[in-house]
Amino acid sequence: MILHAHLDKNKEGHLTIGGMDAVELAREFGTPAYIIDEDVIRQNCRTYLTAARKHFGADALPLYASKALSFTGVYKIVAEEGLGIDCVSGGELYTAQNAGFPAERIYFHGNNKTDADLCQALDMGVGTIVVDGDEELESLDALARARGKVQKILLRITPGIDPHTHRAIVTGNVDSKFGNAIATGQALAITQKALACKGIRLAGFHCHIGSQIFEIDPFRDAAGIMLRFIADVKGATGFEAKELNLGGGLGVRYTEDDRGIDYADAIRQIAEIVQNGAAQYGVAMPRVILEPGRSLVAAAGVTLYTVGSVKEIPGFRNYVSIDGGMPDNPRYALYQSQYTVLIADRAGAPKDYRATVAGRCCESGDLIGENMPIQKPQRGDILAVLCTGAYNYSMASNYNRIPRPPIVMVHEGKARVAVRRETYADLVRCDLIEK
Repeated sequence: MILHAHLDKNKEGHLTIGGMDAVELAREFGTPAYIIDEDVIRQNCRTYLTAARKHFGADALPLYASKALSFTGVYKIVAEEGLGIDCVSGGELYTAQNAGFPAERIYFHGNNKTDADLCQALDMGVGTIVVDGDEELESLDALARARGKVQKILLRITPGIDPHTHRAIVTGNVDSKFGNAIATGQALAITQKALACKGIRLAGFHCHIGSQIFEIDPFRDAAGIMLRFIADVKGATGFEAKELNLGGGLGVRYTEDDRGIDYADAIRQIAEIVQNGAAQYGVAMPRVILEPGRSLVAAAGVTLYTVGSVKEIPGFRNYVSIDGGMPDNPRYALYQSQYTVLIADRAGAPKDYRATVAGRCCESGDLIGENMPIQKPQRGDILAVLCTGAYNYSMASNYNRIPRPPIVMVHEGKARVAVRRETYADLVRCDLIEK
């Protein structure tokens, strides 16, 4: 095993992904390429669904937070595994619809949904809209009434939790662009407003405290705070929430220094707090919704590159340049995310070399990582970056007019292209030339 159970090496010493030779995959499909192990995604879906229903009850529902990795094929997988989905844009809604995903199992999020977004969701029959603020609530109420509909909603609530993760992925503290803070009284105020709306049916509340969190205590704290809020709302208005969405954010092992998380046990621990809180505050046990994203897909992904050059600067550092970089994986450039890298041709060899892995863009910050342990590389080697299933393809760009890589799915010993490689023709497809 190399970092995760589906990654290993074969008798040739090559990295294998779901039992398939990474070097052979690179030869067949070219580089850069995102390789996704479908079986890992399916197993993670089953872990969440089984644990949620065991500990929260038969009506519990994990949602795949699809901003982590959004393409038609992944929605089909999630639908087949019985999960719901969390969409945050009209484009994600459209992709899910294109995949035939059941609209009633879609939850539509976003801190600034346009009227066009809301109309799209209403006309699709999206099951639940998670309302972020007063203006959105007013618009949605009017749009729903104009269609003769009553739309089920949750209200996004800010519990005031600092989970001690990177500040760019914290979403649950009071000073946030997301939601309505309990501490300021805004959460209760928007609840009262929603209850007065005729085109709205308030089902309950949503919170999400952040991402890439390895400690369970912040989730336990958030669950307790939300149960107390449900009780306070019941006391103030008579409304008792039937549904509580606790968001996602459990961490993923990107390097050997990260500890693994037993997701089923984490769900068990959070369930204990919810059950105890419901009893303590005298409210009915709500239907619990979870929103795993990264933890379903991150480990399933490996990005394969071809080494172009190795530049050694005595007294400074070594650079390994690859045929991709920031356009297909901007996470290091954005917030110094750590990764594990290796030479797929010699996966079993010692990592006795250190290098900064640099992309091909005309940008000094185009890096995958710095001072990374790796086998000594040479031009033509296949370099693998592990755990790239989340927030790589979904955040990819065409910076420097570079086409995006394909997504290649491996499943039961076979590989297939799920998203084709972009071409130069794709880059100019929307360009208009004045005649």
